Amino acid sequence: MRLDELKPTPGSRKREKRIGRGIGSGHGKTSTKGHKGQGARSGGTKPPGFEGGQQPILRRLPKRGFRNPFTKVYSILNLSTLDRFAPDTVVDPQKLRESGLVKGKCGLIKILGEGEIQKPLVVSAHKFSASAVRKIEAAGGKAEVVSL
Repeated sequence: MRLDELKPTPGSRKREKRIGRGIGSGHGKTSTKGHKGQGARSGGTKPPGFEGGQQPILRRLPKRGFRNPFTKVYSILNLSTLDRFAPDTVVDPQKLRESGLVKGKCGLIKILGEGEIQKPLVVSAHKFSASAVRKIEAAGGKAEVVSL
């Protein structure tokens, strides 16, 4: 096999549609634009959402709602997930990310009190529920709030 013998596989390359090259080509005369009308004129493309000149639906419907740009989004963890750490371990946000319990870009962590914790742990997070603090301290551990 030589380089001059290489050919694309049959059917892998389509021929270019040559419009406006005479009636015999099948794409002559109106050049596939039909007869008259907006689409036949130069610059006749219509923007997305165009509805033939009537008021578009995006402008007919009222704007609603508000998105607070200053809202704080917390990654939520339950106490039952913290039970995997060894006793007397300091569980901080960095350790939670390394263990794969907290994923994504969300930097803030909140610990909720669902489930039980059997081991004394020193847990550092940005926020705790009241029941989580109670259960951590009942197990002999400590809940520390990390500043934002």
